[in-house]
Amino acid sequence: MTFRHSLTALAALLLSAALQADEAKPVDNTPKMAYGLMMKQGDRLIFTPCRDRSYANVEDVSADGSVTKILNSVGLDAGKRLYVELLGVLDSGRLKASAFNMARVEGRCQMPGGKEESWRAAGNDPAWALLAGGEHVRLQRYGKPEVVLPYAEFRTEGSLSSYEGSADNNKLAVRLEKTICRDAQANGAFAWTASVDLNGQVLKGCAWQR
Repeated sequence: MTFRHSLTALAALLLSAALQADEAKPVDNTPKMAYGLMMKQGDRLIFTPCRDRSYANVEDVSADGSVTKILNSVGLDAGKRLYVELLGVLDSGRLKASAFNMARVEGRCQMPGGKEESWRAAGNDPAWALLAGGEHVRLQRYGKPEVVLPYAEFRTEGSLSSYEGSADNNKLAVRLEKTICRDAQANGAFAWTASVDLNGQVLKGCAWQR
């Protein structure tokens, strides 16, 4: 066998080994949060990931098609374009959606909160917003100073997640229940209903994971 033939045979052997290694790798079917825009075209649901020109067909694998039902309640079935955050598996141009996090009509892409933001909640009358993650829990209320407390992991029991903290004469308790919350002013729906108690003042609204 010539030297050139030996190199060719070696290259073919290495390529075959690489292909076999790829085939041996288990497929990652762990659901992850998918962020992007969704619209309905005929009978198809089309998902476009944030900052990506590709698209995927959506297959609703949730129990009783709950994800599609929620999105339709926001306006998907009526032809509205939604910004959505769905838990699912993206595989071969198909998003298998298994759970819902949030959806807003004509909303803008929101990238993951990372280490600095685990939860976000908001409500109206009066307007307020809560951001939790990293080192702090921040409560912002219209016309009032921001309240900042040290962050601690939210305690989860069944469908409830909660937090309690205090600092600078402020006592804050956050209770999140995993029930669909609709916000007409935000023109959207969220996976969690929020109740925030600051020094006895209770604020109601919606929450979603970041």
